[in-house]
Amino acid sequence: MTTLLPIDSNNNAIPALRLKDGGAQSIAVNTSSSVRNAVALTAETRIISLYTTGAVYLRFGDSSVVATSTDHYFPDGVYYDLSIGGNGTEHTPYVAALAVDTDSIVYVSEKV
Repeated sequence: MTTLLPIDSNNNAIPALRLKDGGAQSIAVNTSSSVRNAVALTAETRIISLYTTGAVYLRFGDSSVVATSTDHYFPDGVYYDLSIGGNGTEHTPYVAALAVDTDSIVYVSEKV
């Protein structure tokens, strides 16, 4: 499999990406309405890291994306890397979140 990641001595990809300068965002979410990142994730970004202070529902898409309680559940206190496309697949520059049961913050870090 072709990869842009560094390769170890056994020819395995090393999942190492750097945090993008200026690529940190936080989204204040609540239980009454969906909120998305204010600034689109750049086209060069293919991976983001997420961390939340409270459980949320997530949905990825364009500038009109809205999260609902039927979307993906993401627990609080977990640091997780996710692909947002690129390299031949659709790029999703926005993440929408809806708090499950308490107001929280979703931290988004772009990686390149």
